[in-house]
Amino acid sequence: MITMNGKRGLIMGVANERSIAWGIAAAMAEAGAELAFSYQGENLLKRVGPLAESVGSSLLVETDVTDDASMDRAFAMLKKEWGKIDFVVHAIAYSDKEELTGRITNTSRANFQNSLTISCYSFIDVARRAAEIMPDGGTLLTLTYQGSTKVTPNYNVMGVAKAALESATRYLATDLGGQGIRVNAISPGPMKTLAGAAIAGARRTFRYAEANAPMKANATLASIGGTAVYLASDAGAFTTGEVIHVDGGLHVIGMPQIENL
Repeated sequence: MITMNGKRGLIMGVANERSIAWGIAAAMAEAGAELAFSYQGENLLKRVGPLAESVGSSLLVETDVTDDASMDRAFAMLKKEWGKIDFVVHAIAYSDKEELTGRITNTSRANFQNSLTISCYSFIDVARRAAEIMPDGGTLLTLTYQGSTKVTPNYNVMGVAKAALESATRYLATDLGGQGIRVNAISPGPMKTLAGAAIAGARRTFRYAEANAPMKANATLASIGGTAVYLASDAGAFTTGEVIHVDGGLHVIGMPQIENL
């Protein structure tokens, strides 16, 4: 079994027990990692707190990735409590739900800027701060989606944001590799999550993936968590700059299976 015994890290982006970030957190905790969780606002604290407690974590860090002072406080708290960290899981993305439908030409300037700031720049900002408390190297993980490279109905500006995030992953991997810090992205297929439900037609997309992926199934939270454990453990010591697909093979399909035409 791959172990994360002795490793400590921050999980960012848990919304509820169906979140991909929670699937990763649960797998890492089972592998022996000690976890801290970020949250934004009292409403999320009420959801994240009990989940954190269930995996033995009491370190909850209020974090707003659009606020420099909040980010400073969050990473200062981690440094004060632990001295150093070994990994960060960045599962943060946002776009106005009203613009995740129809045409990308209807994207507003304000939502474009906000989506790119929260969904992409925040990872760069997190990486810079995390690297300062990773003296022995470590791992940075983020989450993406194949809408970054292939047109997905209604994904719109999030596709652009995820393309930028994947590019940022490669640049960060190059910048930080000399410090022993690995940077990778995991690309699940469609998932029944709170974030996924914000995209118009999400249920149809989920059913399409289930019917046409080579494995005839969508990924599970456990499978994504297992991939994250590999990447953040010593077993993934020389994997960096990658986008790892955990989607039942959906990303290799050029058109629907013949029986679904």
